[in-house]
Amino acid sequence: MIHETTQAPSGRSVMAAYDFAERPFLVFWEITRACALACSHCRAEAQARRHPDELDAAQAKRLIGQLAELAPPMLVITGGDPLMRRDALDLVREATAAGLHVGLSPSATELLMRADFAEIKAAGVRRMSLSLDGASGATHDAFRGVGGTFERTLEAVQRSHAVGLELQINTTLTRGNLGEFEAFKNLMFELKPAMWSVFLLVPTGRAGLADLPDAADIERVFEAMAELVGTAPFAVKTTEGHHFRRVLMQKMGAQGRAMQGMRSPQGIRDGRGVMFISHTGVVSPSGFLPIDCGNVRNQHPAEVYRNNPLFISLRDNDALGGKCGICEYRSVCGGSRSRAYGSYGDPLAADPACNYLPHGHPQGVC
Repeated sequence: MIHETTQAPSGRSVMAAYDFAERPFLVFWEITRACALACSHCRAEAQARRHPDELDAAQAKRLIGQLAELAPPMLVITGGDPLMRRDALDLVREATAAGLHVGLSPSATELLMRADFAEIKAAGVRRMSLSLDGASGATHDAFRGVGGTFERTLEAVQRSHAVGLELQINTTLTRGNLGEFEAFKNLMFELKPAMWSVFLLVPTGRAGLADLPDAADIERVFEAMAELVGTAPFAVKTTEGHHFRRVLMQKMGAQGRAMQGMRSPQGIRDGRGVMFISHTGVVSPSGFLPIDCGNVRNQHPAEVYRNNPLFISLRDNDALGGKCGICEYRSVCGGSRSRAYGSYGDPLAADPACNYLPHGHPQGVC
């Protein structure tokens, strides 16, 4: 068991005794895969209509009770577009009443524009996340596959601020938009989110290996991002870009372990502090690592998280293969297990997006 400082959605730091073998830090629940957008990188390969085998209202309520027993610090309700379920805010209310801290990740569609943002906040949403994957209307709308998405996102940002709804902006870095990093950064200073979460593309769903930026280019962007940590008026972190933690530590030494962006100095990653539940109840280590480890229809999610062999191996830093397995930063980073799986078919292989060579590692050997 470890003791760590965690950041509550309200911004307050709380001390918590935490054991990744017992419960996840983050649970992502994909309540539907339906979405009106057609994003070029979509993990879920979202469709226009809801799947007939989605968890129904009774099954969803049962799952919320089980998650309340598991008590993760954060439950993120996502999709697809979660607002494609008419009972989305009912599920938020149910989860909030059960004592869970809830985040919501909707798509910037006309459905969101028709929503009452004050009602979203009142339902119990602690933080809403919106995506900006292009720094202009032309690049973002091309990425999302539907015109007007950029302007709707900017409007949603302003409406969130107007009702005091805490906001996170997610940006997925790809080979196609990496050159817009400076423009993205400037946009964040204008939009003033509570957090900028920079996703590093994983080859799964509609995204392929050809969309992944070169590791050397990623390193340069992460070095530039590190300059924002502790100085920007918003928090900065990465998703599936775990070696950003290594970049921070190289820049700041041991002090880097406590900086915003680390999320946890003990190395949260897929299956290790993270659990994903699909629209049909399938439990995976992450939405980007879509390996079926069980189903909440017939297994308690705690049982899957604690006892499934894949989850157990993903929590073991010494089980990692390739250069990740001998890296001196493996306990705080560990690489993207999703990207290793999407690239090599092995969730314990080295992360191809990191160009760092551990001490004593033979040059050029993965």
